[in-house]
Amino acid sequence: MKEDGILRVGIIGVGWIAEKAAITLNGLEECEAYAIASRTLEKAEAFARQWDMKKAYGSYSELIADADVDLVYVATPHSHHFDVTREALQAGKPCLVEKAFMANHRESAEIVELAHEKKVFLAEAIWTRYQPAVTIVRDLISTGRIGTPRLVTATLGYSMGDKPRIMRPDLCGGALLDLGVYALNFVRMFFSADILSIESQCVKSKTGMDLTNAISLVLADGVLCNLQSSASCVGDNIGVIAGTEGNLIIDNINNPQKITVNGPDRTYVETIHVPQQITGYEYQFVACRKALLEGLLEPCEMPHQETLYIMQLMDGLRQKWGVRYPMDD
Repeated sequence: MKEDGILRVGIIGVGWIAEKAAITLNGLEECEAYAIASRTLEKAEAFARQWDMKKAYGSYSELIADADVDLVYVATPHSHHFDVTREALQAGKPCLVEKAFMANHRESAEIVELAHEKKVFLAEAIWTRYQPAVTIVRDLISTGRIGTPRLVTATLGYSMGDKPRIMRPDLCGGALLDLGVYALNFVRMFFSADILSIESQCVKSKTGMDLTNAISLVLADGVLCNLQSSASCVGDNIGVIAGTEGNLIIDNINNPQKITVNGPDRTYVETIHVPQQITGYEYQFVACRKALLEGLLEPCEMPHQETLYIMQLMDGLRQKWGVRYPMDD
């Protein structure tokens, strides 16, 4: 970063996630939506005009080569994360990579190893990990507000139709990497105990991708977790952490806005609202800036070990379901 302390972000990809990132960065004083790269210069220039960005590039390599880019934000489909992230790391560029981090654990481990070898900052952009709701819920649990946690339920579902990124194996389709990753992270954000057993089921598309899945985990600390994700229906998207003395209801595991605290016999206690946000993406960019200023190679909110753990879990689930991507070979 330059002496002004502003984190200049270069965005790879021009989809709706990139748009959300640009909106977020334009609302932050300490970060800037500086550059955009697409496979065509026309698309990049149109994006730059729309979101008031200084630089537009018709190739990913040109953006990576820009000396003023402090952080490369990889916002392509997860099937295309590996090559561009590897190129950026080899060039010494810090990277924030959208979830799911890579296509599989093998790619993830290779990228993390490269980041360590090059001593370059690397983070996964699983935005829920960075949000204030995480600290709020952790504090509620640790202070005994619901007693001893025993059961976690979480659902995330969107009716996505026949979107290519859901239906196509070459785009790492299915609900798991797009939506189920949030449910798995919902558990891991609050409960780090070893998983003793996993049971799961899925309903697949004609193209062999998981459209709806159910995952049941038994943790070593006695917590049972039932998780559902679907790309073919409108879910309630609610997360519940139930304890011996009450429960916490998180209104949206994909972007929590409020946490409802209930006591014994489901008696209402209070509702806690999270701070007002730009989009919810701001926390991951602020966390990256902080980590870079402190000379860290990973954010404390989402360490590399956690990213690899989640990717390994998803590999195991896909193997059981027979959901395969070309990158798995």
